[in-house]
Amino acid sequence: MFAFRDTRGPVDVAFTDRHGGTSGGPFASLNLTDRTGDSPEAVRQNLTAVAAALTGDPTRRLVLMHQVHGADVHVVDSTGAATEPVADAMVTALPDVVLVVRSADCVPVLLADTEAGVLGVAHAGRAGVAAGVVPNTVRAMRRLGAADITGWLGPHVCGACYEVPDELRTAVSAVVPESFALTRAGTPSLDLGAGLTAQLRHEGVAVVDASRCTMEDDDLFSHRRQGGRSGRLAGLVTRRS
Repeated sequence: MFAFRDTRGPVDVAFTDRHGGTSGGPFASLNLTDRTGDSPEAVRQNLTAVAAALTGDPTRRLVLMHQVHGADVHVVDSTGAATEPVADAMVTALPDVVLVVRSADCVPVLLADTEAGVLGVAHAGRAGVAAGVVPNTVRAMRRLGAADITGWLGPHVCGACYEVPDELRTAVSAVVPESFALTRAGTPSLDLGAGLTAQLRHEGVAVVDASRCTMEDDDLFSHRRQGGRSGRLAGLVTRRS
């Protein structure tokens, strides 16, 4: 169920893989979105299972986003029910809620200041890296009182696999030079993990690299490998009260 887990004081973080759920077909089995054709009931059961495994409480509130490859950051400041915000990042100072970011080649980023109790998540694809979604998230956390922040980079397509047109690589690396890369075949590519690591360090954030390449690892979902009916994995962060 989990590709990676970590605990820092009262904060738990995790990235899921594709095992241990109820979905079938190309979504087998721990798919966490119904936007690519999976059964909403299967996805609901999968989310409940993930909440139970991470927190011990299957009713724990999971806060999800409607992700649009932008750079907007939503502040979660209520424990009540809410629709999914249209955003690619969220921050909160609340305990006992689970912030969730979903991905299938883009980089899921988890952030936490364990002393201040401030958490964040971000969905960082090529557009988000160039637009600064992760620096925006760090700054939003600091406005909530965060100081000593750690960031975890989850599974995503690696620079050796993420082939892009040369003009796209030029445009993104003009903003984030560290993202400039080549595939194993020597063609233009982007290394989103390297770009995000540079952005986080520039913001004074300690980086934990928990990445695995989604293109190369069949235990993970990959839109590039599987096409439009790929499932989604998730990054999750929560703070115990």
